[in-house]
Amino acid sequence: MDQPLLDRLAIRDLVENWAVWRDAGDWERFATVWHDEGWMSATWFQGPARDFMRVSQEGFAKGVRIFHFLGGTSIDLAGERAIAQTKMTISQRALVHDVLCDVVCTGRFYDFLEKRQGKWGIVRRQPIYEKDRIDPVDPAATLRLDQKALAALPKGYRHLAYMQELIGYRVKRDMPGLTGPEVEKLYGEGREWLAAKAK
Repeated sequence: MDQPLLDRLAIRDLVENWAVWRDAGDWERFATVWHDEGWMSATWFQGPARDFMRVSQEGFAKGVRIFHFLGGTSIDLAGERAIAQTKMTISQRALVHDVLCDVVCTGRFYDFLEKRQGKWGIVRRQPIYEKDRIDPVDPAATLRLDQKALAALPKGYRHLAYMQELIGYRVKRDMPGLTGPEVEKLYGEGREWLAAKAK
């Protein structure tokens, strides 16, 4: 088996482990998918991966449940660096105006990866938020959202942000979406990441 294929398999395995281990609360193994200076961005958190692990553990202990489901992955390799884009959904359940709801947000994980001493790890993870929706868990329940507040939130993750702000999170308002300057900037950073190693 050639090395590029082995690298792609290792990266895909790492991306899948991230989702399974984080959602299961397997924190010891979750720590192994990151390089030491790993950086995580999400609607509700931006900072070092070690801090993301800590606040994720704290939230998990309090009953916060944010789950991830993965689809296909596209990987661009340049020597010992890579960019991986993985289709995903984020789902979260919480009370919204006293109605238990599920939010589902569809997008991509955009990962900056590097192979060090034979091991791939995430250096930076930036989700791209493409579209979302909110539904009462009980289909007979009536949910009324503040339309003005909803419209003020970013299109790709407005329902997710609406729920997260109601339960106390501060949500970043300029995350990359399907189109726009934020995602174009991210793509440019990805090209620079690959080019720096490919030279």
